[in-house]
Amino acid sequence: MWKKIQTLLEMIKFKHTVFAMPFALIGAFLAGSGVPSLRVFFYVVLAMVGARTCAMGFNRIVDRRFDAANPRTAKRALPAGEVSLAESWAMVLLSGALFFFACFMLNPMALAIAPVGLGLTLIYSLTKRFTWLCHVVLGVALAFSPLGGWVAVAATLSGYPWVLSLGVLFWVAGFDCIYACLDAEFDRKAGLYSMPATLGRKRAFQLAVFFHVLAFFFFTLTGYQSELNVFYYGGLVLTAGALFYQHLVVNPKDLSRIQLSFFSMNGFIALTLFLATWLSLLTS
Repeated sequence: MWKKIQTLLEMIKFKHTVFAMPFALIGAFLAGSGVPSLRVFFYVVLAMVGARTCAMGFNRIVDRRFDAANPRTAKRALPAGEVSLAESWAMVLLSGALFFFACFMLNPMALAIAPVGLGLTLIYSLTKRFTWLCHVVLGVALAFSPLGGWVAVAATLSGYPWVLSLGVLFWVAGFDCIYACLDAEFDRKAGLYSMPATLGRKRAFQLAVFFHVLAFFFFTLTGYQSELNVFYYGGLVLTAGALFYQHLVVNPKDLSRIQLSFFSMNGFIALTLFLATWLSLLTS
């Protein structure tokens, strides 16, 4: 049973929850001008784990035939037969229920926006079938992370710094556009849409740069709007360096270091901005 659970968690890349979780906590910390209560903190984490597990599991299910035909993804647990379709659906349904339970335990507003937030993450998995704007849809879905964290504490949308969600949106759209370059040729042949498959790798990289410039701009506005101090802007400097490094080590003709770009640098960015926000609130 434990081995099966490990296989399911690896299938959905559970460790990559680090991308969205820090932004949910940023929203929560900003709403309370500091660390929320242990109860709220616990249910925010539970909600994020449930939402991402549900969304990634659903993605693996609906894409299983494409994954089986793609040499890069053919060894994933579901197409490789390491887990069954029934087991995958069980994980999706249980994690979805966990998400709604956590939102219920937080407050009525959190529960009210829960279907929209989770619905967007599920819809994203289908968007590659009809639009190359799929990366932007994923950005919109993850932009609900800080919004959800804010609502978990404040129980209202009033006062929320919307520029933070815009920053997350364009940050995610940018790195997902880069990562999609790995499957550009396969997507084109399979009739799937992505910016690299539709516009070409070179133009996709140019759009990713534009998205990341916008992301940095909105993250900077977040600090100004939330009256954060020098610690936050120090984190922004590190974030700028990490964004620049992504585009330095990966280019349309050389994707060999894309794993470093996608996983290490983006995890670093999320954690850095969270710690910078926390330190800023702690010292204000």
